[in-house]
Amino acid sequence: MDSTFDEFFMQRCLQLARLGAGQVAPNPMVGAVLVHQGRIIGEGYHRLYGFAHAEVNCVQSVKPEDQHLIPAATMYVSLEPCAHHGKTPPCANLIVAQGIKEVVIGCVDTFSKVSGRGIEILKDAGITVRTAVLEQECRELNNRFFTFHEKKRPYIILKWAQSPAGYIGTIDGKPVRISNAFSDRLVHRWRSEEMSILVGTNTALMDNPRLNNRLWTGKDPIRLVIDRTLKIPRQNHLWDGSIATLFFTEHASGKDGLTETVQVDFQQPLLPQLMQQLYERHIQSVLVEGGANLLQHFITTELWDEARVITGTNLFPGGLPVPAMPHAELTGQTDLEGDRILYYRRKPTV
Repeated sequence: MDSTFDEFFMQRCLQLARLGAGQVAPNPMVGAVLVHQGRIIGEGYHRLYGFAHAEVNCVQSVKPEDQHLIPAATMYVSLEPCAHHGKTPPCANLIVAQGIKEVVIGCVDTFSKVSGRGIEILKDAGITVRTAVLEQECRELNNRFFTFHEKKRPYIILKWAQSPAGYIGTIDGKPVRISNAFSDRLVHRWRSEEMSILVGTNTALMDNPRLNNRLWTGKDPIRLVIDRTLKIPRQNHLWDGSIATLFFTEHASGKDGLTETVQVDFQQPLLPQLMQQLYERHIQSVLVEGGANLLQHFITTELWDEARVITGTNLFPGGLPVPAMPHAELTGQTDLEGDRILYYRRKPTV
């Protein structure tokens, strides 16, 4: 089959994989399709962490009248099939057992327990394997997964709302509404897609945020709070025990239900300590919704991957200037009922 057909069916794998956003972490999002003579006879994706992977759902979706075609079909899968026993058996072994003779893979899984072993199992069984079909798109789909395993830290997304004049908040610190209700719903969708959400002390004190997902379907992110002396009042929403919450502080007192205090050394660079703590807890992504100082700290230390900036229509006079992003590349724009959302990516520095 030529490259045009390969890319067509791999695009379908990517479409399916995205349906697992926010549900499969710390596993990657994966989509798979079975194609016989140009016709899709089965398709599936990884729906929920701990449950069947894309390849399993793909094979199980084949109708009874088409099951005899499976050995003569080509399987397309956006990520190298797993080769290890985790919460489910290895998908590479499933493909071998089904007698499939050809597999087309979007990108190699660099996770140490896979990293070419899935491909090796397939080739040792005499299966023809083609790789690197829409490779960049397949890696981009799982940038959180790859960043975590390759850079040993979470994938970091910065988010803030600003006025048309470029202010992130008022001078006196009083809360002010910047984004509209449609943008608010989009932000909650973003929350549902990330494993954690981070704020600093000042944001917690001024806004008393819940940091949960109320306006979209899906799970709540783990709440992360920087609070050096635990000055945030216990009546604050962040202490309500309703969601897993980590307070990073000088003097930790342990865990109480879903709330845990974690000791860090504020005399040393803080963000590397946070990244190490999150890596050890297998938290693959962080949505930073802090104030200007915290956001700027991430930018200055070049410890960020994406930024999402909402510009509203509220023209309040004066205020706190927005963070400066000297190494940001604009990658997209969305207009949402008057609000403008700009998407940025950090450009590598030499």
